[in-house]
Amino acid sequence: MPLDLPAIRQQFPSLDRPAIFLDNPAGTQISKPSLDRINRYLLECNANHEGLFETSRRSDEILHEAHAAMADFLNASRPEEIIFGNNMTTLTLHISRSLARTLQPGDNLLVTRLDHDANISPWMLIAEDKGCNLLWVDIDVEQGTLDLDDFARALEKRPKIAAFGYASNLLGTVNPVKKLTRMAHEAGALVYIDAVQYAPHGPIDVQDIGCDFLVCSSYKFFGPHAGALYGRYELLNELKAYKVRPASDELPHKFETGTQNHEGIAGVLGALEYLEWLGRQFGAAQEAAWKEAGFSGRRLELKKGMSAMQAYEKQLSQKLIGIIEAVPGTRIHGITDLERLDERVPTVSFTVPGRDPARIAEEIGRHGIYVWNGHNYALAIVERMGLLKAGGMVRVGPVHYNTLEELETFGEVLEKAVK
Repeated sequence: MPLDLPAIRQQFPSLDRPAIFLDNPAGTQISKPSLDRINRYLLECNANHEGLFETSRRSDEILHEAHAAMADFLNASRPEEIIFGNNMTTLTLHISRSLARTLQPGDNLLVTRLDHDANISPWMLIAEDKGCNLLWVDIDVEQGTLDLDDFARALEKRPKIAAFGYASNLLGTVNPVKKLTRMAHEAGALVYIDAVQYAPHGPIDVQDIGCDFLVCSSYKFFGPHAGALYGRYELLNELKAYKVRPASDELPHKFETGTQNHEGIAGVLGALEYLEWLGRQFGAAQEAAWKEAGFSGRRLELKKGMSAMQAYEKQLSQKLIGIIEAVPGTRIHGITDLERLDERVPTVSFTVPGRDPARIAEEIGRHGIYVWNGHNYALAIVERMGLLKAGGMVRVGPVHYNTLEELETFGEVLEKAVK
């Protein structure tokens, strides 16, 4: 079923203003169910853990439900495999410290130049602390894709950890994560996937991928500023957690240090309830096959919602690429072949030779259209492409609540801004 954009946009109160939000790769607008969950939590059950009174019991119930919903969203085996934290960066810095205890001087760690720095710097810091070696996997500069041959060569050095992204937050490239995971496991590496950029755009199945860890942030998929990490139960259970002594040694609590952002976690639950609503409203052609594969209840509705969204966003990608390419002087960095839209999300970055990306973004912003500029923390990409001193790129990122008409308006403004 096609998406009903007016009905969807009604679920986002902040869209009711004269603005076009194409800044979504850095954070989407929040859905009404998420806002409602935050408000209800703070008004009805704002309390700390394990108290012998009503608000504490209700708080614990909501936090448990959020873990279960996130497990459904990622198709994890059990709620205890979900760890909540401030954001992907903080969670990665935290869990990398525990993983560092398993490393020895001289061990190799694999990172890629296609990644956000949050999936590079933590491993750089661990390598520095433990005397490990960092293996850099290169990219195809023209296509904006990971160099799979270079990935295979790096695996010949038997890294202990392979860290890579699901989708590039700057170029939109979607990596073949299932294939990369299989290759890394065959080389004896643990796999750590940054799915922050992919999570708002398509269904994620950690069991099918086979990864050891995967992390994302709900403010990228229509919720509040909170992060979530999936880890295989056996691994999380074995790893030492850096925590205070009275804190529980059980999962997931041993990694959720101190008092968490309870209202934020409630908001994550609300964001997932929005995506579940999307699945009930708009369905998907593959529903029968997914039921046969064992998906049911919330897991099925989430998969339907994300798949319906993904189908519409291919139209957004096609439209946006065509609009930018039609403006003389622009150059898109990344996949532009319309036959390869399955290999990208609708995050599109471009440059105009001789023009400062900041000035272009500022001019577009004057017209009430919000886009990003710079390296957007994908530092390794802009360094590899030689664009850091030139100011990086202009990044445009629609999501499923954006309309084709909004992209047309952006195109008109872009043409004026470039001139």
